Amino acid sequence: MRLAFIALVLTTAGSASAANLAETQRVLARIKAVSKDGAGNQEAGAAWKELVTHGADAIIPTLTAMHDASPAAANWLRAAVNAIVEKEKAGGRKLPSDDLLAFLKETRNDPAARRLAYEVLVEIDPKTPDRLLPGLLDDPSNELRRDAVAAALTKAEKLTGDAAKTEYTRLLAVVRDEDQANTIATTLAKLGAKPNLKTHFGIINRWMLAGPFDGTKGIGFDTAYEPEQKVDLSATYKGKGDAEVKWIPHTAELEPKEEKAEKDEVAKAAVENVGMVNLNKALAKYKDAVAYAYTVIESDKERPAEIRFGCINAIKVFVNGKEVFAREEYHHGMRFDQYVGKGTLKAGKNEILVKVVQNDQKDPWAQVWQFQLRVSDATGGALPVKEALQTN
Repeated sequence: MRLAFIALVLTTAGSASAANLAETQRVLARIKAVSKDGAGNQEAGAAWKELVTHGADAIIPTLTAMHDASPAAANWLRAAVNAIVEKEKAGGRKLPSDDLLAFLKETRNDPAARRLAYEVLVEIDPKTPDRLLPGLLDDPSNELRRDAVAAALTKAEKLTGDAAKTEYTRLLAVVRDEDQANTIATTLAKLGAKPNLKTHFGIINRWMLAGPFDGTKGIGFDTAYEPEQKVDLSATYKGKGDAEVKWIPHTAELEPKEEKAEKDEVAKAAVENVGMVNLNKALAKYKDAVAYAYTVIESDKERPAEIRFGCINAIKVFVNGKEVFAREEYHHGMRFDQYVGKGTLKAGKNEILVKVVQNDQKDPWAQVWQFQLRVSDATGGALPVKEALQTN
């Protein structure tokens, strides 16, 4: 992989001599040696100053070096590109626009580096967005895709009737960000369409729930109760206070429940309401408690998947019995796609088990017990899977 990226540098940085390129690579290696905790920052700073003196020939190698750089090193590399660009512009020297465009178009390159290449191209030519963004609507880089959608939305605002409905429907198919999806869904609702954000985002709303189990004195998160060891939907368990616990079916809310909500208001709030599993409503309100949520999805083939979710409580997520995410944090806020667990779906049916732990905080804002979960690809787009939970 490393050799492949060096080969890319050699082919795109055509104006750099082999000797200059080798020297640039040596300096880049010094920058990339900085650790995530900051060790080596002094050496990286000296290397950064030297790198900037290499001029425009160093831009593409520096962008390429961002591929496997640590966050700390990536900051140095980004700053170096910006400094080189400013220095070359101040000196009236030409920047490598053709090489930058080639780097941008190669979608295997690091997303942050591609975004930086785009920003430099905009510096070179302010008309770049008009020229390039229409072709980036389905880009694997979420930042570039977001810019492309934003530009398209600005143009779409001038449309009316069927033309507007067609364009907003097209944009809904490619959007990945919650706020943009809400804007598009709101407009489509006003135009008489029925945008389906559940399907668009791959949000799961059919579950089997079991709880509460006892989480007194903070034991809930680390204790593997029976459902965590084996899911048996016909089983009966001893729960919190020795109460009998069974699996019960639950369908999460698909939209706000206000009877007189306007179409646009329903659409505007849809993403944050679609598939929200409110455990206080489904199981009753408990503190120091653990609940499990189980579902099944079916995939036509083996594929990588991201389990994206929001939760205001401590949570663990398992895919086919393997833990893909765990975080013990309580009441520090909740948002769409707050966390991401990565796993692999097998061909056929796949089991997802979610463990949600409520603590004993008495504050009014600490009473919420809920989560929202979806299954997506690496860009946040819904995977072609279907819900396959059998509840009877």
